[in-house]
Amino acid sequence: MSTRTKLNDKNSSKYTENWLPVKQIINGMILLDTGEYVTGVKVAPRNIFIMESGLQQSIINNLQNFYNSIDYEFWLLIADRPVDIDVYLSRLQILYNNATNSAIKKLIMQDINKANLFMSAEYNVVDTEYYILFKEKRMELVQKKLHNLMSGLATAGLQSSQTSNNDLRILLDNYLNGGEQTTFGTVM
Repeated sequence: MSTRTKLNDKNSSKYTENWLPVKQIINGMILLDTGEYVTGVKVAPRNIFIMESGLQQSIINNLQNFYNSIDYEFWLLIADRPVDIDVYLSRLQILYNNATNSAIKKLIMQDINKANLFMSAEYNVVDTEYYILFKEKRMELVQKKLHNLMSGLATAGLQSSQTSNNDLRILLDNYLNGGEQTTFGTVM
């Protein structure tokens, strides 16, 4: 089969994973068909608006210096991830089942009902996650860029870590499905 035929088959496919240039997701990186890696860091959110103004300005200035020091193409991504409180609800249910006092059972049931209310479509509670991603072909440069990103963010007072396979799958799922939550998982 010629390259042109493969391209036409890929472009006419009705399945998204057939036309994405993603070969695999491994070690917190997306390996593309071109041999390039897409990876980056996940930045822990920090509310600077509850800090004193001098500290706010210091963090903003450090972030500005950090962004100006990046000398390669990068992408800033913000993604919402639904909050999963199933473990919390399970623990509440166990407490409720083990409670002998009716007043305590009533309080626990109120907490369960409140948690279920927050998880309803009306509230749409999400965690907002922040990412800085880049594309690179050479592994030594991938590691150097990751180190520089994490160091620069630490200087600005922000914590970060390399993206995980799960982070990258969720990002792909968010962008490919228009932010719609899927319950069946991402097929790659």
